[in-house]
Amino acid sequence: KLATMKMLLSLIALLSAALLAHAAPPTCYSRVLSLSKEITESFKALQTSKDVDPCVETLPRLYLDIHNYCVLTKLRDFVAYPRCERVIEVSDLKEKARSLYTIMISYCRRDLVFLTDDCNALENSVETSDEIDS
Repeated sequence: KLATMKMLLSLIALLSAALLAHAAPPTCYSRVLSLSKEITESFKALQTSKDVDPCVETLPRLYLDIHNYCVLTKLRDFVAYPRCERVIEVSDLKEKARSLYTIMISYCRRDLVFLTDDCNALENSVETSDEIDS
């Protein structure tokens, strides 16, 4: 009976710890990382869509690496790009990019660490966007 009680208490402790870990609020870094992945995936989907407006092909590449200081310039340039305002998906993507930029320069400014400032690295193909996880 004592062994069953210990096992039950261990199970309760384990489940409680899992719930607390899941309930923790996102950090600035995790929010920036998830939003950058979301933007990159949305951009990739927009580029490969069959029913895409021709202006989408002229959009600047949107490969985001939040560890690269040049990502701030990349986001600014993408948001300021003057074409494709009439394409709803592009407007939504620009709004997400604007939000990411604001979060990075305002809310998370002191929490982020940039490991490089290699602007050429951000010109890589969108196909390699999975590498930002590493």
